[in-house]
Amino acid sequence: MPNTARGRQDSAALFVLSAVCLALITIISVWKLKQFKYRLINEAGGAMFYGVFLGLAIRYLWVDREEHSENMGSVCSCHGLNSTPHVIMVNISSHGHCYRLIEKKGQRCSQLPSPHTAMLDPQILFDLFLPPIIFFGAYTLNQRRFVKNLGSIVTYAFLGTIISSLCIGTLVYGFTRLMVLLRRAADGEFSLTDCLLFGAIMSATDPVSVLGLLSDLRVDSDLHALLFGESVLNDAVAIVLTHAIASYDQMETGNVFQTPAFFRSVGFFVGVLIGSFLLGFIFTVITALLTKLTRLHESPLLETSIFFLLSWSSFLSAEACGLSGIVAVLFCGLSQAKYTNLNLSHEGSTRTKQLFEVLNFLGEIFIFGYMGYIWFTFRHHAFRALFISGAFLSIFISRACNIYPLSFLINLGRTKKISRNFQHFMVFAGLRGAVSFSLAVRDTSTEARRTILTTTLLLIGFTVWVLGAAADPLLSHLDLREEEETDGNLQDVSSEVDTKRQDTSQSLWHRLDHQYLKPLLTHCGPPLTNSLPQWCGRFAGVFCGHQKQEVIKTLQ
Repeated sequence: MPNTARGRQDSAALFVLSAVCLALITIISVWKLKQFKYRLINEAGGAMFYGVFLGLAIRYLWVDREEHSENMGSVCSCHGLNSTPHVIMVNISSHGHCYRLIEKKGQRCSQLPSPHTAMLDPQILFDLFLPPIIFFGAYTLNQRRFVKNLGSIVTYAFLGTIISSLCIGTLVYGFTRLMVLLRRAADGEFSLTDCLLFGAIMSATDPVSVLGLLSDLRVDSDLHALLFGESVLNDAVAIVLTHAIASYDQMETGNVFQTPAFFRSVGFFVGVLIGSFLLGFIFTVITALLTKLTRLHESPLLETSIFFLLSWSSFLSAEACGLSGIVAVLFCGLSQAKYTNLNLSHEGSTRTKQLFEVLNFLGEIFIFGYMGYIWFTFRHHAFRALFISGAFLSIFISRACNIYPLSFLINLGRTKKISRNFQHFMVFAGLRGAVSFSLAVRDTSTEARRTILTTTLLLIGFTVWVLGAAADPLLSHLDLREEEETDGNLQDVSSEVDTKRQDTSQSLWHRLDHQYLKPLLTHCGPPLTNSLPQWCGRFAGVFCGHQKQEVIKTLQ
C-alpha cells in the first residue's frame, strides 16, 4: 500500500504540474497574440486548445505504473471480501484486466466512474474554480448601466433562458425520435427529461467568454451591459432550472408526465432561486456591517481577507443548505459591489478587485484547459451524429426565438430601443463555457448523459473557437464599435437614469435603497436617525457607524 499511495501522489503532482505548465503557456501565448493585436482567439480558446494537446499526449504517451501483485488479494467470490479492495484483477478469456478504485458510491451506485476523474474530480471544478468566476462577473458589472438596463437584462435572463431551454429540449427530442426511427438509438434511451436537461445545460451562456470577447473588441457600452448582464444572471437561472429538471427526473415518473411532480419541480425552482438570493444578500449584510462598524479599513490585508472568506462562504453555505451556491455567490457579488465596496478603504477595494480578477483569470484557464484535456482522456464519449447535428441547429434557433421576440416586447416600453443590429449580435454572441460544462460533467451514468457531455464539449469548442473568432469582423460589419465617451456624456447618461424612468417600482426601490439600505449598510446617504421614526433612535444610533457618529458629534 505505501508504494501504491506514493504512486498516486506522484501522479497527482505530475497532473498538477501539467496544469500549471498549461496555464503558463496559455498566458504567454495570449500575451504575444495581444501584442500583435490578433483577436481571433482569446484566453478561453487558447487554454482549451492546449488542453486538447495535453489530453492527446496523456492518452497515447502516458504509461501508468503497474500495481504490485503482492498488494492484491485473489478472491473468487464476493462473500470473501470484508472491505472494498483498492485494486481488482479480472481474468476474462485469458486476458487480464486491472481495475483501480476511484471512489465509493454507497449501496446504490448511480454514477459510472470515469477514467478522467482519477486525476481530478469534476466537483472540484464546481466548488473551487467556478465561484470566483461568477462572483467576479457580478462584482465588476457596471452598476450604472446595469441599473439602466435592469428590466431588459432580467427579461433576457429569466424568460429568455426558459424559452431557450424549452426550444433546445423539444428540438433535440425530435431528433432523438428520428434516431429511433432510423434505428440509431433504442426506444426509451433518450427521454424527454434528458432532452430538457440538455436544453437547460446549453441555455447557460458563459460570462467568462462573453467578457473576454467584449473587453477585447471594444463594443458599444449598452450592448456590453445587455450581453454581460444577461450572461451573468442567465447562469443562475440555468443552474437552478437544471437542478429542478433533475429533481423531476428523480421522482420516478416512468417517462410519463405527472402534474404533481411537475408542480413540485416548479416549486423547487422558485424556492431554490429565492432562497439562494436571500442567502447571498445575508452574507453581504454581514460583510457590510463588519466593514462599517469596525475599523478594518485600517488594515487592508485583514479587510480583504474577511471580504474574500465571507463572499466564498455564501457559496458554501448555499450548497450545504441544498440551495444553489452559484446563485448565492452571484447575488452576493452584485450586492457586495453596491454596498460593501463603499465601506472599504481605497487599498482594500483595489486589492479585492485584483484578487478576484486573478482567481477569475486562472479559473477560466484551468476550466477551459480541463475541457480540452478530457476530449481525449475521457474513455466513454458517445458520438451520436444526429443528436449532435440537432444540438448545433437548436442552439441557433433557440437563441433567435429568445432574442428577437423578447427584444420586440422590451422595445415597446423602452426609451432607447434595442436596434436590429444589436439583436443580430446578441443572437450570435451566445457563447457556452464553464457553467454548461460543469453541469454536464457531473453525471455520466447513462448513455444519454454521456452523449450530453460529448455534445456539450463539441458545442463549447465551436462557440469559443468559431463564433469567438468571427465576432470581430461581425462587429465591424454591424457598426457596433464603441464611440469615445466624454465625461459630459457620462454625466448625461447618469442624469438620464436618475430623472427618466420614474415609474412606481423604481421610485419605491430608490427610496428603500437611499433612505434605508445604504444608510444601514454603508456610510453613504442620510443618517438612519433621519429616516427611521424617533422610537427607533437607539437602533439607528447603533448602526450609524463610527464615521457618522464622529461627524454628528462634530456638528453638535
